[in-house]
Amino acid sequence: MDTLAISSPAFTNNSVIPSRYTCDGEDSNPPLEISGVPEGAKSLALIVDDPDAPSHDFVHWVMWNISSNTREIAENMVPQGAAEGMTDFGKTGFGGPCPRSGTHRYYFKLYALDTTFDLPASTSKKELEAAMRGHILDDSELLGLYTRARG
Repeated sequence: MDTLAISSPAFTNNSVIPSRYTCDGEDSNPPLEISGVPEGAKSLALIVDDPDAPSHDFVHWVMWNISSNTREIAENMVPQGAAEGMTDFGKTGFGGPCPRSGTHRYYFKLYALDTTFDLPASTSKKELEAAMRGHILDDSELLGLYTRARG
């Protein structure tokens, strides 16, 4: 049986995210590759967050209803049919790493689900996590690191 996996051709697990995918660059999502989606998965969900932010776990991207047939999420693209929720930037869509100081960890968490969701664009990470409870068939994560350039 395959195991769900998420990776990126732009950076390897536990390595530096190229600056083009951050607030120091184009602020677009890095390309992502997906493999090992379990049989029976109806959709995928993705949460990108930074546990090293000073005040709380800072949310950079929330997405659900990604087709279970999706094998890549291209740079600066949202898969057709997928829905995006609210980030801690106060908007939907990807918000790149932009730490005030030090090196931060960015977790790209992928979930294979046995259902799809009818959720509004105002949906937060916590609300998506609550909706996913009991529906997760498998999960995987990719860790990227970033230290903001000093100007």
